[in-house]
Order: sequence, then C-alpha cells, then structure tokens
Amino acid sequence: MKHIHASSPRFSTKAFTLLEMMVVLLIIALILGAVAVMVQGIEGNAQDVTTQSKIKGIESALTSYKLGAMMYPTQAQGLDALVTRPTAEPKPKRWKQLAKPEGLLDPWGHKLVYRNPGKHNPAGYDVFSLGADGVENTEDDIGNW
Repeated sequence: MKHIHASSPRFSTKAFTLLEMMVVLLIIALILGAVAVMVQGIEGNAQDVTTQSKIKGIESALTSYKLGAMMYPTQAQGLDALVTRPTAEPKPKRWKQLAKPEGLLDPWGHKLVYRNPGKHNPAGYDVFSLGADGVENTEDDIGNW
C-alpha cells in the first residue's frame, strides 16, 4: 500500500489572497448599499401613503363634524375640535369625539395643519402635512389638494 504524505502536491491547501477577499467584500458592500437605498425609498413611500390615508380619515371626520355642527371647525378651533369639544364660539350643537390626539400627527411627529378657508381649497378647507422637513410650502408637503 502506497502512503500519501500531506506534503504531496495533491493535498496542498489553497488560500484566498488578500485581493480576492477585498473583491468579495467590495461586492457585498455594493449589494448592501443597494438594498439600503431600496429600503429607504420604500420607507419614504410608506410614510407618504400613511399621511395621505390620515388626511382622508381627517376629511371623513370633518364631514361628520359638519353634519353634527352644521359647519366645519373654524380656523381658531382647528383639528382639535375633532378631539375635544370646542369651548369657543361657535360651539357645535351636537358633538362627539371623531379623532384621537395621535390621529392628528403625521408619521414624522408633526401635527397636521388645518386651514379654513383653505388656501388651495378656498371654498372649503386645507388639511396637510409639512412632510419630513417640517417646513411649509416645500416639495414634501402632502395635502388634500
């Protein structure tokens, strides 16, 4: 029986070179970077969709408020009139809570803005989010217009 020694060429160990490992790490980093960009885009889109949905909900609550109070809340009463009964005139004859305080916040933690009469809807009202930057009249504002 022939003995094969570990030092024979058939059993030599192959190792990765530093360059090969760097290339593999670079490829992994590129893939992770691409995934991070995609996830960030999805998250931003989800926040926009959530905000639009909240605004639709507020519009429904404002319609219900108008049915009971015979008018929309005034600019001074604001969206808080959907959470607590207004104490300032004009007080609604019939009132019920139509929103929770957290329902008046956008995904970035900013309170939704209510304007009556509206700037974009002069015959009605505006409800909008200031977006991620929290500044009015920028590209990321999301409203009912």
